[in-house]
Amino acid sequence: MKEAKSTCDIMHFEALGPEARHLEEEIQGAIARKEVPEGHRYLITPKNLQEYLRDNPGVTLPEIITTKTHSVLPEQYLEGGRKSVITRSAGYDHFEHLADRVNVASLREYCVNAVAQTAIKFLYAAAGELNHYSLNTLTFERKDSRAFMELDRHRTLTVFGVGKIGKRTYELAEANGLTVQGVDLRQDELDGLYGGTVRFVSTEEAIRSSDIIVNAMNLTRNPESRFYNVGYFSKEYLSQAKKNLIFINVTRGEIAPESVLLDLYRSGKITGIGLDVFSNESQFSALLLGQPAETDANLLAAKALVEKSTDRSSNIYVQPHQGFNSDIAALTKAVEAVKHVAAWYRNNKERFDEQLPYY
Repeated sequence: MKEAKSTCDIMHFEALGPEARHLEEEIQGAIARKEVPEGHRYLITPKNLQEYLRDNPGVTLPEIITTKTHSVLPEQYLEGGRKSVITRSAGYDHFEHLADRVNVASLREYCVNAVAQTAIKFLYAAAGELNHYSLNTLTFERKDSRAFMELDRHRTLTVFGVGKIGKRTYELAEANGLTVQGVDLRQDELDGLYGGTVRFVSTEEAIRSSDIIVNAMNLTRNPESRFYNVGYFSKEYLSQAKKNLIFINVTRGEIAPESVLLDLYRSGKITGIGLDVFSNESQFSALLLGQPAETDANLLAAKALVEKSTDRSSNIYVQPHQGFNSDIAALTKAVEAVKHVAAWYRNNKERFDEQLPYY
């Protein structure tokens, strides 16, 4: 690893554990294949961008960097020539507002199967009343256990957002014997892409017919975009669902406000929840760790959901945004990131082959 302070061709921020090791291996492989120049100079650091600049004052950032979701681009970095940023995440909402000023690429492939399998893991936990049955083991209660939801064709699962992750979730749910349908604003385009293998329905039909909802949408924060979906799963919308709904979110917390989910769980409309993601995760993690943090209704509701999950008192299952964290995904993340770097060089350092806006 090159440790130059101001002469790197690229800097990779927030690279932790196996991902850092895989990045090193993939960069060396790309150099050997002559996909990037032989003298390619790089830095790999576990620090986010602002931490690194704090600890290394005076460092000049290169034209291209890679980050994850906790790095913030300095305003002065955006000045001058057009910069290029790879976010080593499937989501890109944290840089979406900069797409007209910066070349932004995200990783569209790396965690598709891992996140889809996470959705199915939550589905089996919630449908199977895992917390209830686990607690019953302590007393070996067999007579008065609740009946769990058996998965078959009489149960309908709807995937909201049938991109790469959503399509794989659709396939896995179908393989488990469920009736599956999808909701996506791009359904005409995707219907052709998928060769008619996905049954698309309207949002109105979806909420009336779903026993299980899986959110697999990318978060779009721009209110002017037709894909804007902050607060998409509102109380008004989810209240129209069947009773005993199972709700699973594996992409971004802001799409499904936790205060809504908690309220509908308490009322009995929702009877099972699986969450890999939370609204405003940096503030939420601070709240959980007892650090000073601003709070709002969603953060407080999220904390209540976590507590109900971890004490096993409710049919709620949580994890800290780890759906992407499989062994295969860690390697694929590095592979896909370096592919973007190679494309940037191939395009004379002007753009990536695939970048925002995607749609």
